[in-house]
Amino acid sequence: MHQTKIGEQKQSPTLSQIAPKPSAGAPPTRTEQETATQNAVIRVLLVDDHTLMREGLRQLLSLEEDIDIVGEASDGFEAMQKIRQIQPQVILLDINLPVVDGITLTRQITQEYPDISVIILTMYRQNQYMLQALKNGAKGYLPKSASAAEVAETIRKVHAEGLAIEPEMTRAIVNEYRRLAEASSEGQSTELLTEKELEIVRYVAAGLSNKEIAEKLSYSEKTVKNYLSIIFQKLHLRDRTQVAIFALRHGLLTDEEVQGSYNQP
Repeated sequence: MHQTKIGEQKQSPTLSQIAPKPSAGAPPTRTEQETATQNAVIRVLLVDDHTLMREGLRQLLSLEEDIDIVGEASDGFEAMQKIRQIQPQVILLDINLPVVDGITLTRQITQEYPDISVIILTMYRQNQYMLQALKNGAKGYLPKSASAAEVAETIRKVHAEGLAIEPEMTRAIVNEYRRLAEASSEGQSTELLTEKELEIVRYVAAGLSNKEIAEKLSYSEKTVKNYLSIIFQKLHLRDRTQVAIFALRHGLLTDEEVQGSYNQP
């Protein structure tokens, strides 16, 4: 089945396609329905200097019932204003913005608003851009050739777990970090971690959720979260993205293990 690519010229969805679908049944109360809907819907901000790209993304993502496009911005300054006003949960951010580029803007966003997840959406595939975006706090990195379904799924994944990288980009990132691993890694060593903590780090780097890690280890999700908190403290890291980068830099996964994990359905 053909999936619509973001950059493709396709006819706009009809009003009947875009219109919200009626609820299947009446909830117990209006308040409960509104609360459940608000909790389920992911608030997304689009940041791209091309109006056509923003309109295309808005139109395509409007078909997703759990995603709400709450605003748009065409440059970094406007983006920061919108972030302060509407407090989105996820930002789709173009890397090639005027005045302030997307990578620099990513660092500013993640420093000021660490709970907001940034997904870089770009034409570029160079390793240096991918690595710098991740270093600056990006939680996802997608090419503009990605399908609407892939973009929607990435939004859901970064919102739920905090990290999503397109499978075909994984190997390039792993190889680049192995090259950089020859440099000094003072202050961060695998010797600081127990075998169980290293195992959890490997699972995080392989893209597993807390629930999936808990199932593999026969632990509760709370126990896994406690382990992650200890790992963060020992390695002086702040989130799952940095833990994954630590694992890749120290070669804790083979290429096959990483690629296989990111290709899981």
